[in-house]
Amino acid sequence: MVQKNKIEMAETIQHREPKKTDNNANQTHYYKTLTIAIVLGLIGVFIRFVPDVCTSFDQHVSLFSAIANISLIVASLIAFKTVFGILGFGKNK
Repeated sequence: MVQKNKIEMAETIQHREPKKTDNNANQTHYYKTLTIAIVLGLIGVFIRFVPDVCTSFDQHVSLFSAIANISLIVASLIAFKTVFGILGFGKNK
């Protein structure tokens, strides 16, 4: 009697396909966008110190500083938007 129950239970198990998940972190466009944001931020950092290296640009310190600040802000916005997209906060489900 015990073996009959084991056989019946084994016959009632159905094969099920594994779940497929959409992992946002593995998509290459996120890495490309983050790379662009990092490069833009680094350019902003280097532009900030151009007048210190080239003394002929001393009269344009505020211009270089403004360009550097804008570059850093844009890079930060791109990076935050991309990271929140990876985490799934930007999706409407």
